[in-house]
Amino acid sequence: MSTKQHPIGTGFDAASTAADVVAGVDLSGTNVVITGGHAGIGLEATRALASAGASVTVAARNVDRATAAVAGIERVVVSQLDLLDPASIDAFAGRWLDFGHPLHILINNAGVPAPAELVSDARGYEVQFATNHLGHFHLTLGLLPALRAAGRARVVNVSSGAQRFGEIRWDDPHFADGSYDPNVAYAQSKLANVLFAVELDRRLASEGVNAYAVHPGIVVGTALNSAAGAEGLRAMGLVDDAGRPIIDPAHGKKTPQQGASTTVFAATSPLLAEIGGVYLRDNDISPLDDEPRPMSPDGPPTDAMSHSIDPASAERLWVLSEELVAV
Repeated sequence: MSTKQHPIGTGFDAASTAADVVAGVDLSGTNVVITGGHAGIGLEATRALASAGASVTVAARNVDRATAAVAGIERVVVSQLDLLDPASIDAFAGRWLDFGHPLHILINNAGVPAPAELVSDARGYEVQFATNHLGHFHLTLGLLPALRAAGRARVVNVSSGAQRFGEIRWDDPHFADGSYDPNVAYAQSKLANVLFAVELDRRLASEGVNAYAVHPGIVVGTALNSAAGAEGLRAMGLVDDAGRPIIDPAHGKKTPQQGASTTVFAATSPLLAEIGGVYLRDNDISPLDDEPRPMSPDGPPTDAMSHSIDPASAERLWVLSEELVAV
């Protein structure tokens, strides 16, 4: 198993914010694309990267809503992208390549709340796997010429501690057998985010493109967590009886600014200049922990597991993903 998957002692921790990790980093001349960079931790990442001098393109399905959300942030523009629509993905990548600009940082951040019942896209693909993984896989491949042109580039996949509980349903990733469970589907998509980063880095690190997967923590107020409803949030220990967010970064419960920090760290930290293909949490590379640990409201397990970074599974997922998106 990879010896890269261990903490390196970054000086940051679970309570660090996106502003903290980007302090002193000059991103002038850096081009960034971030999906869903207009809401939740995506918006905080956009703010932090732009504040350090980066030019940020927010890829969003609803351009008007995204434009209103990022109004007033310098060096930020919005471009239309629907991760469930292959034609939209191709159009976005085509527009970027037509600009002729190198792409230094791609942040695959957008995600879809887990529907209680099975929802499929026009291709018959389960929407969490299709949005969280396949859409970003398709987008990344479309932008590879611009990433290569940057000389040094990074791809950051926003994953989740749920990767620990995930399994890739190799023969039925879209739950055609009728066994759909929203949590199982979510965990599968988040595991896919990690495996994709592992294989992307293996394939492209020699060309200057590194890839990372990150666990942002549990952030109350994001669309993903808010979908659980007040009762669900209380059951998860995320809000108190009065509905106020419980902020406890040491146990993974973070503000949006703290939740965005590991994404920004992965995208910008010079400490990762020679390291890629790893899963990060709390602004450092996660240790490996293969002990079975149950979910707990006090501190759900989030460390990497060997199956999450398994190179054979990562390569197998790449091949399956190519087939599914027909790139």
